[in-house]
Amino acid sequence: MSAKTPLSVVKEKFGDKSKLVEALEKLTGEALWVSRTNKDKGLAHVSNAKLLRLHATFTLVKEKFGTREKLIDAILELEKRAKDGEYKTKLSEWPVPRLFDAYQSLAKRKGHAAAEPKAKSPPAKPAAAAKTAKKTATKTAKKSAAKKAAK
Repeated sequence: MSAKTPLSVVKEKFGDKSKLVEALEKLTGEALWVSRTNKDKGLAHVSNAKLLRLHATFTLVKEKFGTREKLIDAILELEKRAKDGEYKTKLSEWPVPRLFDAYQSLAKRKGHAAAEPKAKSPPAKPAAAAKTAKKTATKTAKKSAAKKAAK
């Protein structure tokens, strides 16, 4: 089974790209967004894959933290630098995806539970694992029987 293309995911979840851009613009208010887009082109000229990543990141940050400032404060707390004003100023220049990646890395390093793991492998099916183990045991038994017969 092949992976879905970004275009098919956009059509499945949002209908078309313009609706995805509208949904992303709702999330990118003053509380979360650091505007770095080309004012002439806007978000409509950004690739589908990047828009999907931005939407996922902004949704997680909005649910877990609410604002950029709370995300920055969480990073400062994890690093135990809550009173470091210069570092906070530096972090406030970063866009939300970079801040969220920094938070996830710090949380993983410090042993805290991050908001969402980046990618999870699907759990192995017990029936498939049992079949594989049975096949391996059968092959091993056949090989050992063949060796005994050869002696």
